[in-house]
Amino acid sequence: MKISELARRSGVTTRAVRYYESLGLVTPGRLANGYRDYDEDDVRLVREIRALHRLGIPVERTRPFLECLAAGRAYADDCPASMAAYREAIDELTERIEALAARRTTLIANLNAAAHRGSTVVPSEASGTGDEDYLTLPADLPVPEDDGAADHLRGTAAPGAALCDTAGRTIRLDALGPRRTVVYVYPLTGRPGTDLPQGWNSIPGARGCTPETCGFRDHFQDLLEAGAGRVYGLSSQDGAYQNEVVERLGLPFDMLSDPSFGLADTLGLPTFEADGTRLFKRLTLVIRDGVIEHAFYPVFPPNEHAEQVLTWLRDNPL
Repeated sequence: MKISELARRSGVTTRAVRYYESLGLVTPGRLANGYRDYDEDDVRLVREIRALHRLGIPVERTRPFLECLAAGRAYADDCPASMAAYREAIDELTERIEALAARRTTLIANLNAAAHRGSTVVPSEASGTGDEDYLTLPADLPVPEDDGAADHLRGTAAPGAALCDTAGRTIRLDALGPRRTVVYVYPLTGRPGTDLPQGWNSIPGARGCTPETCGFRDHFQDLLEAGAGRVYGLSSQDGAYQNEVVERLGLPFDMLSDPSFGLADTLGLPTFEADGTRLFKRLTLVIRDGVIEHAFYPVFPPNEHAEQVLTWLRDNPL
């Protein structure tokens, strides 16, 4: 076949094919008149180069994968050299992510400093009331009892009510698709420099929203690998508050806000009052194909709950 047909079937340009040839990655046959003659093996090689390049592997470093195919392996990554190339690419990507995360942290710190400049409110880093206060749970927290308030949830259809996430999208729990969605519901997240409701530590199941959220953050990738398609945190706090939590805690997932308690009223989710304010009781829903597949309730201790959900996902694979 001609180079134009190879390029069309492989999803690349003829210029890209010539570049691959210049690197010795593709070596076409030659017709009697000297024209290049490509075959199905060349199509497979070019498609492999394109797929690897889209994953971030430079074209010139796809050689181990192509040599693996040339050796007769069914897959380009069946060879030790291919797996070593994977590891090298992963290591480089990890370094880039860490560098970006460090830059992001510095930018957030600069933003916080700028936002508080000239203000009478002292940033948490300077006041010594940072997030660590919210991450450390008292040893004597009361354990919530199972009052049966979530017994009806398993097998119940997810409601079609629209919720707004912190990315500005409208989310319907009945339209999340066949993959499992984990929605952990909690009362409220504390904010440095802001007082929690009176007697918060003495209310069973109230304290620990920030440690719980950090747990889902830290185990986010594990949850995805165990079969979760999405993770959301949900509370009655407004969108601005939820956005602040996402930024301050560096969450890799979005949060949902239900200040009107539409979800609680539709599903009969348990709530409680503190300082005259209605709040969600802590529970977690696993939703699949518009149906609540599982409900965790009561949740305790909150700082270990993400691991509890992860264990359940691993024990109940699809």
